[in-house]
Amino acid sequence: MYEFFTRLVDIALPRVRDFKGVPARAFDGRGNYTLGLTEQVIFPEIQYDKVQRIHGMNVTFVTDARSNEEGKRLLQLLGMPFRT
Repeated sequence: MYEFFTRLVDIALPRVRDFKGVPARAFDGRGNYTLGLTEQVIFPEIQYDKVQRIHGMNVTFVTDARSNEEGKRLLQLLGMPFRT
């Protein structure tokens, strides 16, 4: 989990065109966060030449936080780049 989070935050998200951070409004009210990605090719291990169709994906971070504020603070401390 931590390896995927690190690869997503440090490698994949900065490869998104015009990336300025992830939106902070995607919490579900219980501290869980869902992030939608439009292209799987932002991950460097995906070989672009072998991709026949571009697929998107949703990533949900389930936390034990009791509120959106606690969940956001947890993800911030882990390095999630929220828009300001």
